[in-house]
Amino acid sequence: MLLRNVQPGDVEAYVRMRCDPVMMADLGGPLPRTGIEAKVARDAERAAADTDWIMMIVPDGNRPELVAGTVALWSHDNDGEVVSEIGWMVLPEFQGRGLAKRSALALLERARDERRWGPVHAYPASTNGPSNGICRSLGFTLVGEQEVTFADRLLRSHHWVIDPATDLPGAAVPGA
Repeated sequence: MLLRNVQPGDVEAYVRMRCDPVMMADLGGPLPRTGIEAKVARDAERAAADTDWIMMIVPDGNRPELVAGTVALWSHDNDGEVVSEIGWMVLPEFQGRGLAKRSALALLERARDERRWGPVHAYPASTNGPSNGICRSLGFTLVGEQEVTFADRLLRSHHWVIDPATDLPGAAVPGA
């Protein structure tokens, strides 16, 4: 598996993830097809500028054209506080292989190693058992349940947080 920056040519993968009723079931339903090119272009610009880590999950390095999904880490304003957030989506035919977990861990390890982002939050839908399981297995702490906005939709989510600098294997030991 490898991760690479999203590129303008990744529109088809975005359409398959964001416009599909099954993929978007826990996120308020499919998004409209209109505007996906612009979303991919914005994401590609942010990834190239290294302001956001928006990565395509490539399950087989020998087949770089084959994309399994995305994993992203970015900062945004949350009620007046800047927070770093991680999220992932894996296409149905690649689910159950550990790609989302390995991809999320890779970004968290990179954040730890580069001493960037600070505490990282995740907000999977309360009904998304696999994503909540990934948070739990990676060592996130469950803060609680809350409503979050995704694509102009209000969703019930679990709020998880992890500090890659101290909560991942290989992290600095406090006071050492």
